Amino acid sequence: MNEVDALDLIREAIWTVIVAAGPAVGLAMTVGIVIALIQAVTQIQEVTLTFVPKIAVIFATMLLTAPFIASALYRFSELIFQRIQSGF
Repeated sequence: MNEVDALDLIREAIWTVIVAAGPAVGLAMTVGIVIALIQAVTQIQEVTLTFVPKIAVIFATMLLTAPFIASALYRFSELIFQRIQSGF
């Protein structure tokens, strides 16, 4: 295994993490911004107000995108196992 192979595996691993976590992080960020805007408009500055909606959105997103996340992880693990089998 040379540097090019190692960098390729690292790039694929980072991309898999971004693809798997992207939907949940994106929606949590959106919900956080919306709640922050509502807090700014109503002048309710409760710090813990954002936690419950964010957790609910992340949980629902993970349930809805579980097959997509599993397929991304499966493709990455297949790539790793193919490289191990072929000796990199």
